[in-house]
Amino acid sequence: MTVRNALSLALLTTAGSMALALPLSSQAAGFIDDSKVTIGLRNYYFNRNFLNHTGPSVNGNDQGQAAEWTQSMIIDARSGFTQGTVGFGLDALVLGAVKLDSGGGSTGSGLLPKHDDGDSADSYGRVAVAAKAMLSKTELKVGEWFAVLPILRADDGRALPQTFQGAQITSNEFDGLTLYGGQFWKNSQRNDASREEMSYSGVEGDDFNFGGGEYKFNGNNTLVGAWHARLEDVYQQSYVQLTHNQPIGDWVLSTNLGYVDGKDEGAAKAGKLDNKVYQGSFTAKTGNNAFTLAYQHLDGDTKFMRIDGASGGTLVNDGFTNSYDNPEERSWQVRHDYNFAGLGIPGMTLMNRYVSGDNIKAGGRDDAEEWGRESELAYTVQSGTFKNLNVKWRNSTVRRDVGQDLHENRLIFNYPLSLL
Repeated sequence: MTVRNALSLALLTTAGSMALALPLSSQAAGFIDDSKVTIGLRNYYFNRNFLNHTGPSVNGNDQGQAAEWTQSMIIDARSGFTQGTVGFGLDALVLGAVKLDSGGGSTGSGLLPKHDDGDSADSYGRVAVAAKAMLSKTELKVGEWFAVLPILRADDGRALPQTFQGAQITSNEFDGLTLYGGQFWKNSQRNDASREEMSYSGVEGDDFNFGGGEYKFNGNNTLVGAWHARLEDVYQQSYVQLTHNQPIGDWVLSTNLGYVDGKDEGAAKAGKLDNKVYQGSFTAKTGNNAFTLAYQHLDGDTKFMRIDGASGGTLVNDGFTNSYDNPEERSWQVRHDYNFAGLGIPGMTLMNRYVSGDNIKAGGRDDAEEWGRESELAYTVQSGTFKNLNVKWRNSTVRRDVGQDLHENRLIFNYPLSLL
């Protein structure tokens, strides 16, 4: 038995035994009283039209569109911790999605798994369980969950969220300072019911090891973060970040600066890798308006490195359809956000952004370009029977010298129900 399996078994067995004994124990107070259970109902329609004959080929013909519709249910149950010097708890995710519509030749939206014959699955799902232990202000978590870290961000952009299986320690023993460390060894992507090895561009590595820390100060207005991760025998990556919020009269000015340095690691199963990212975003917010400018510059022979299926949200120009993360790419973004509470419609928001990239080294070209426009209109019901129901319409357009040209619409309904 490996160390990681022994650790998982020990913590899961201990936490499970505690849970079974709770009804007869005074330790039940924290475990039960601090528990939360929610059910998220998500209805998702996705339609991506491929333009200029850039879509994938289906039986020798161009695929005109990827269009699918699903209904999913996400049960998120999180216990508190048992009382005592060391507290134990359990978290669980129960994930399931069913196909409402997906015609032949229109698969590949990322909402559903795809069979070998090209058809999408009628349904899929999985259960993710994690045991946790708390000592003072330090938590150990072992199992599978929706992990979101600057160096590894699970993707929740389709019917079901991506989850990772592993172990993580999070420590808050010092005011303002949070330390992280751990290892992930399995990956369940957003449209997959299975658990696969951690991989990059289809190349399987060994474990994904990481460590990092974030320090908040200046009244929590300033954050400094530093991270390092290794997908063993594939790549290693370091990331440093500085964020700052500065109120000035009726305005709040925000800055997000980052630097990423990535290269091959160990046996270099994916070959020679070399990627650096220099980036910054600047936001000015006043009243119900927010204005953002961002710049992102990649340097090196390879694109931004991330675990397969993971979000590119660490990048300032990451969006719904594109991350502008090609080799040597330079991209800038202009964005506007508006809250309709200023017009007497609380719960409604509108986002528009435009991103342009150039200097791309891909497809045999040294100067390829691309651009994208994205909009999101969202509304959350404020009261009544359907309180907290959230509706989003996302509309996107992407044009590229190298890659797929597309026009896309998404309609997403999220309805959270609190059971506990």
